This record gives sequence, C-alpha cells and structure tokens, in this order.
Amino acid sequence: MMDADHPQFLQRPDAPPLAYHHTPGRSPGVMFCGGFMSDMTGTKATALEAACRDSGRQYTRFDYSGHGQSGGAFTDGTIGQWAADATAILDQVAEGPQVVVGSSMGGWIMLLLARARKDRIAGLVGIAPAPDFVLRMWEDFPEDIKETLRRDGVYRRPSEYSEEPYAITMALIEDGRKHLVLQQPMPVSYPVRILHGMQDPDVPWQHSLELVDKLQGDDIVLTYSKTGDHRLSEPDDIARLIATVEELAGK
Repeated sequence: MMDADHPQFLQRPDAPPLAYHHTPGRSPGVMFCGGFMSDMTGTKATALEAACRDSGRQYTRFDYSGHGQSGGAFTDGTIGQWAADATAILDQVAEGPQVVVGSSMGGWIMLLLARARKDRIAGLVGIAPAPDFVLRMWEDFPEDIKETLRRDGVYRRPSEYSEEPYAITMALIEDGRKHLVLQQPMPVSYPVRILHGMQDPDVPWQHSLELVDKLQGDDIVLTYSKTGDHRLSEPDDIARLIATVEELAGK
C-alpha cells in the first residue's frame, strides 16, 4: 500500500538518495519534474497524481537532490546533476514510455531528459518552461551581484515563493551553460504541449515562443492563459493541465 506521506528512496552509490512516489498503472505513464527549489508535494504534482490514480494510469513524482526529502545539499546542485537525477528516476523507477511534465526549471530538465532518452518519451508538457534560464539570469544581474558570485560562489536571492532566499551558485550558472537546449533546433517525434501564463513575472511568456520555434515536430501546441501567473496552480489552470496530460497520454 502506497504511503502518501512517506516516500520511497532510490539509493545510488555515487549520488544522494532520491525521494519519490510511484503509482503503478497503465501505460504510458506520467512523470513530473518540478521547478527550482520546489518539491514533489506541490499543487500540480499532487493533483496530477490524483488524476492518474483515478484513471488507473502510472504516475511518478520525485525530488531532485538537495530538494524536498531527497539527500544532498541544494547548493551542491546543478542543472547537470538534476538532469541526472531525473534520468535515474526514469531508468530505475518509471516503467515504459512516459509523458514527462516539466514545471519552470523542470521544463529544462524535461528537454534534457527527452534528449537523453528519446525512445522513452510519449509526450512532453511544459508549464512555464524555463530552459537555459541561467543565461538570462546572468545577463539580468547587476555587476555587484556578479561580483558577489565570482568572489563568494553564491548569491542568496530573495524570493516571493519561499521564506528562505534562493541560493544561486556560480556552479549552477557555469554548469548550466554546458546543458543549453535552445542553441539549436530540437527534432521531436512525439506531441508537445506548452502552457504559459501571460502574467508570469519570472519567465516571460515570449520565451515559450522561442522554445516552440526551436522544436521541430508535427504536433506542438502552445496555450496561453491571459491572466495566468508563473505557478499556474489555480483551479482552472490545474483542470487545463490534467486535460492536457490526459490528451497526450491518450495518444
């Protein structure tokens, strides 16, 4: 019997253990990749789990290393490390083809996962996806913050989403530059859906146009919510997300 409060852990010899919840069910499964400094207990992750359980579909949610209930320190994390975490969950926990859902930074992880394991992807759903966000972040930082990063290796940035400031590390930015996905076209042989709020203060809605332009496929749909914010966690947003995932899984 699955315990909703106590996750299972994927033990790894050379990396922190990863906390996850896996619900067996029919294929294709659904796998959720969360955002920067978020965890798998968020509204979107748990609402999708409930919807998949109701429909008998396989579902997997997890915490990256340094996030939520997983091991490791957040400040040791990088895009490459978190993409490796997602790949480990896909390889060792999820079964068969997956509709991968990526929220914010998870949209970047989702694309890296699709590039590494394209034979396992049944579809992608991006929620305000933020691929390559370290480039824009660095460009937007004033020189004093850049100097803090160069000198201290970390800058603690206040956030409206957390009581604790976001720890931005120089390692995150430097590693992120090695894992860019928008620098060249990306062929996709599976359906892709992008959901984005036009009142998003963190990832401008125009960035999803750039992503769609880079994706090369026959079934790519971008949906904007004129009043939607970055989280897209209001009841209408959740209903749209569930319907979108069910549509892709049904294909």
